[in-house]
Formats: sequence, C-alpha cells, structure tokens
Amino acid sequence: MSFAASLAQSIAGLNVAQQEAVNYLHGPCLVLAGAGSGKTRVITHKIGRLIQAGLKPEQVAAITFTNKAAAEMRERAKGLIGKSAQGVLICTFHALGVRMLRQDGAVLGLKPQFSILDSDDVTSILKDAGGSTDAATARQWQWTISLWKNQGLNAAQAEAQASDAQERALARIMARYEERLSAYQSVDFDDLIGLPLKLLRDHAEVRERWQTALRHVLVDEYQDTNATQYELLKLLVGERGRFTAVGDDDQSIYGWRGATLDNLKKLPEDFAALKVVKLEQNYRSTSAILRAANNVIGPNPKLYPKTLFSELGEGEPVRVIDCDNEEHEAERAVARIQSLRAGHGDSPHREWRDFAILYRANHQAKPFEKALRRAQIPYKVSGGQSFFDRAEVKDLCAWLRLMVNNDDDPAFMRAITSPKRGIGHATLAALGSFASSYKLSLFESLLSNSLGSVLSGKTLGSLQEFGRYVNDLEFRARHTVGAEPALTFLMDWLKDMGYEQHLYDAEDSEQVAAARWSNVIDFCEWMAQRCGGQIDDTAGVTTAAETKTLLEVVQTIALLSTISEREQDQNVVTLSTLHASKGLEWPHVVLAGCVEGLLPFKLDDEQGAGSDDLQLRLQEERRLMYVGITRAQRSLAVSWLRRRKKGRDYIAGVPSRFIAEMALDKSTVKEDPREKLRALRAEFAKRAAENEKTQADRPT
Repeated sequence: MSFAASLAQSIAGLNVAQQEAVNYLHGPCLVLAGAGSGKTRVITHKIGRLIQAGLKPEQVAAITFTNKAAAEMRERAKGLIGKSAQGVLICTFHALGVRMLRQDGAVLGLKPQFSILDSDDVTSILKDAGGSTDAATARQWQWTISLWKNQGLNAAQAEAQASDAQERALARIMARYEERLSAYQSVDFDDLIGLPLKLLRDHAEVRERWQTALRHVLVDEYQDTNATQYELLKLLVGERGRFTAVGDDDQSIYGWRGATLDNLKKLPEDFAALKVVKLEQNYRSTSAILRAANNVIGPNPKLYPKTLFSELGEGEPVRVIDCDNEEHEAERAVARIQSLRAGHGDSPHREWRDFAILYRANHQAKPFEKALRRAQIPYKVSGGQSFFDRAEVKDLCAWLRLMVNNDDDPAFMRAITSPKRGIGHATLAALGSFASSYKLSLFESLLSNSLGSVLSGKTLGSLQEFGRYVNDLEFRARHTVGAEPALTFLMDWLKDMGYEQHLYDAEDSEQVAAARWSNVIDFCEWMAQRCGGQIDDTAGVTTAAETKTLLEVVQTIALLSTISEREQDQNVVTLSTLHASKGLEWPHVVLAGCVEGLLPFKLDDEQGAGSDDLQLRLQEERRLMYVGITRAQRSLAVSWLRRRKKGRDYIAGVPSRFIAEMALDKSTVKEDPREKLRALRAEFAKRAAENEKTQADRPT
C-alpha cells in the first residue's frame, strides 16, 4: 500500500474532531486536547498529512517539553510515515534552542562550542557573583532570576521594575551573573529559550532563514509554555502563522515555574484566523472517573469550555478511603493494591505496573515506601535522583564539557580536582585571581607567559600538564567516530587518569564504590551508543546509518536529564508526585493525602497574598487534582487523613474541598480495602476447602 493510501486509511480511523485538527493545514490551529483524548495521535497524523500535502519532512518541527515525550513522538511518527519521519525535527524547546545557537549564536558573540551549565554550576556562580557562601540563599536567587528570565527580563529590566531594595540588590547580582556567563562562553537552561528569542527578534536575516526553514511548527503541551517560549514561537512562525498548538487549559499546573494561561488568551488576539478544535472524547478512563474529573474542574473559569466523555462504560465507582494517619493510609493503599491484584471471578490478572500511588509533595512517599517494603511489593519512586545528578557522572561531564569549551570555568574547577592531581586550593585561588585580573578564563590563564610570576615552577608545571592533557583529549575526541572507537577512547581515558581507583579511595564501602564505577561504565556505554547513531533524544532524529564524533555527542550532553533506557517497563508499583505524573496513566490509581493544606496546598500561609492571588493558586491546585483523577483508567481511590503530621506534631485533618466537588454517589463511595482483602482470602480458603473435599470424594 502506498504512503498516501496508508495514511488516508489511518486518518479515517480517527474521530471527527481529530480528523478536523489533522486536516486543517493552511493556518494557525489550536487543538484543545482533553486528558486521554489522543493528542499524540493527532500530532503524528498531522505531521504525516503535512508531508503528504507537499512539505518536506525537514520543513516540519514538533516541539515537546520532555526528551521522553520527544522520543515517544518520534517512534510513533516513524511507525505511521516510515523513513520520512527521520527528517522531521522532533525535539524539546531547549534542544531547538541549542540547535539555533550552535548554528547562529555567533551574531550574539557565542562560540559554537559554548557550554550549557547545570543547576549546581549556576548555584556556584551565583554564590561568587553575590559574595555568599550559603548554597540555599544562592538557590533562592537562582529561582527568582529564572522566573525573571522566563518573563523575558534581563538584569537591567529586572532592576528597573524591582519593588524593593532586596529585588534591586538581586538584579545587580543577576547583572554580575550575566557577565560571568558571557566570560565563560556558557548559558543556563533559561538562556536556551531567551537567547534564541533575542536572535530572532534582533536579527532579521536569521529570523527569515528560520521561518523559511520551518514551514509548520507543532507544539505539544502548549498550556505549559511561558512568556518567552510564546514570543519565540511567534517569531518562528511569523505572520503566516502556520502552526498547531496542542494543549489543555485544565491541565496547566506549572504556574510556579513561569507557565501562563495568558498564552492561550493571546492566540486569538495575535492570530485572528485561529481555528479552534476541541477533543473531548476520552479513550483512557471510565465514565465514573471522568464524571468526577469534570465535576472537580467545573468551578474553574473556562477559556474554552469542554466536557470529557467516554465510551468505555460506567466502570467501578470512585472510592473515598478515610484514614487515621499517614501510616494507616499507607496500609490501606497497600491492602487495596493486594485485593485488586488478587482479583475475583473472571477479572484479568493484574501486574504491579498497573498500580500507582500519587501525592502532592515528595515527603509523602516515605510511609508508602515502608508499607510496600513490608508487604514485599516492588516499587519505584518517580522523579528520584537523576542519573546525571550522580557525582561520578557529573565529574566525567565536567571533563567532557571542558574539552568542548575551554572557557567553561565551572567545568575546569571540577575536572582539575576529579581525580585530585596534587593541585591544591591555594594554587587554584592564585590561578583564579590571576585570571580575574587579566580577564581570562582559567584555562586561558594556563597558557599565559605571565603566570610564572605568581606560581612556582613545580605548581606551574602541573597546571600546564593538565592543560596539555585536556587539549590532547579534545583532539582525539574530535577524530573519534562511531560507537566502538568512542567506548575504547572513554575506557582508555578513565584508565589513564585512574578514575576507578579514585572512586575506591573516596569510599569507605567497596560496595558503594563498585556501584559508582558501574554507573561510570553505564555512562560510557550510553555515550558510545550515541556516537554510533543509535539514539538521539536531544535534537532531531538520528538514523542507524549516521555516526557522530564523540565531541559532537558531548555538545548535547547537558540537555539530557536521565538515561531513559535504564527505566523501561519495570514491573513495579509507581509512587509519584502529581506534577511528575502528568502525561502518564495507570489502570488503578490511589490519590493520597487529599486534605486541606496538602491538596489544595497551604492557601492561607503566605503573608500579604491578595485574594486574587489566592484564587489563582486555588484554581491551579484544582487543575492538579484534575490531572491526578484523569491518570486513572479503570479504578480510582481517593484517601484523606483524620489527623496528619505537621513538623513533630499532629493536627486535625480536614477532607480536601475537592472530594466534595467530585460529587460522588454517597451509597458507593466508602471502601475499607482491608475488609475486601479479608473477604477475598476467606473466599479463596473456602474454594480451597471445597476443592480438597471434591478430591477426597472422588473414587480411587
């Protein structure tokens, strides 16, 4: 069957609203995709339809918010349209920003090999810029500066609109922070949106080139965009406005990090020809679950009213479980999981992976972990420590970043001390002072003829040897192509600098050291895979035939937050915060801790918060509850506490107002999973006894 015929047949299988969204090609389109309404299916089919209509694959871009979502979309597009999918740019906003800056950043004074700083690097630079030794203070500065950047403000603009002396002082710290980033030829994650925006806004020739290159842009999870991302999108698509924004205002839960529903309000104002398509048929949940979800979200004001419906039947009633305290809540959640998994009659066998326990804040996980371990039920805590947050992986990333960008001072400081090379703090302090006085990077200072005036011959020799070693590694990495050569390079490098011994020397426990070394091996194998062209989850699609140099792969490394291949398809119960659960689904969900003060979260705790601010926060908390409810496919239980911990004390628990808003049937709502489990066990015991009697009564 031809591509066109196959695609037409596949589109014919979509519902009417989905077909309308897919077939509208020549103008701006907003697809309001309710939870579970098949938005990824719509996006991938629209990619195919655009190519069928005459666009080249490389003229189509689909922008997501996570590497995982990009990888899933890439796979779905490949399954639908075959090899054509390889040319489509499917990536995150940040990966698109990297691509733009690598290609055109020179007009902003950026070298193509600029470094991308992680959160720890930013904290360290801010401590220096603000003259503080307190990491917690620096992280608070980091948070505020990030919000300013997401609002499109630079240091001068932030100072001009500062409301008090404290904000003015922070704006001046931001200015010093910006100076350091420029000197280090480095950017932070917010710059990966802000600088491409500056690129398109201030340089007409660059803007025209990108608008010509990308003829249709699709944006997933549009409700999560911030002000800067919206302005970037506008400049990418230009006045012709050929884009498809797919999102759901009812699932906007990231206001605390700059996401704004104003972007949905602005679309019809900025693009008068905007076509709006609503996807209201849910393919995930039963009617009972959707009714609870629709009731909860009902009180929120609506930009575009919609009501989800399902053709999957009524299903089990949503249950409410009242609990004495956190430990009791965990016991009842585990009992529910055990009883559902045991099943009855003709019910299907259920795996551990079919269950999730969701909650508002990370600290709520502990009692559930204890109860699951006690019951010997395997589980994972979603949103745990990222692979790239492990010290040993950060060490190696610092070395690789320094190879790519010698001006990356944070990477220099980490690499030169991991492992230690006999270069102490006093030497590094002297090098830092020298670099500051001559306005050089630390690495540039190693090559200066004047450095001998402040450092002794032996110390100077050690520093210069380090510099030569990095340059040699960079040269070899630039000429290392393909998976096997890359792995050989990396393993030889680790052996040469004695990194395995460094890990064992640093740990009292051999077991811990061995686990850390195992992470290092995993990291090296993972890097080598990318050199072989097997995987590319940062910037577009890599075919199996494409290979890359190790240096090219290193340039994408700071964008990756997890080695997703390590976490595939584990048969375990999931524990997750509500924020981390967005975009996921499970057959059976327990939504825990539904009490006032947790969900919704501390609405009256902020001094000076106006009634409008509190109302906006309540609306976002209600959307968070809605997201939690709509993660469930077949069954949902909501639990609350009669008393809950607050610090070292217990306080009375009040059921969340959202439970009442769900408007559940009082006759079916209450459940005691322990009673259900006891009844199941009694039934099994009865059946076993009957079977035994039947066997005994049979003639021999």
